[in-house]
Amino acid sequence: MEPQMHTVLLVEDAPFFRKMLGDYLRAMGFKQVVELPNGQAALKHLASAERPDLVCLDLTLPDISGYDLCEHIRKNPGMADVPVLVVSARDLPEDKAHAEEAGANSYLGKPFTQDEFSKRVKHLLKNAPVRRTS
Repeated sequence: MEPQMHTVLLVEDAPFFRKMLGDYLRAMGFKQVVELPNGQAALKHLASAERPDLVCLDLTLPDISGYDLCEHIRKNPGMADVPVLVVSARDLPEDKAHAEEAGANSYLGKPFTQDEFSKRVKHLLKNAPVRRTS
């Protein structure tokens, strides 16, 4: 993994699944994994924190849909190119198409293995624009 890739925003309402994905990301070497349970917390975090290198989000959140959250990220000029990986149990073709329309870069249907998740994340980051830090 590239040294400048260190911050992930993980938005998942199920505590068990949020912890599991956070553990996967830390095992991959991410220095900071911000785990949030809902869309409002994610919006608040995005407004006040450093831009993440990657956003992993569930589509079915208790307040704001993952689609709307993804659209918000895409409309924000400072984050429009941040890779977004949708991780969802909603695995129908129309769910994937809607996520793509909202601006998601990749879609991973639950269930999946740690290896599948890691490969998807690495592929997304390999193709992400390089961010220069000063």
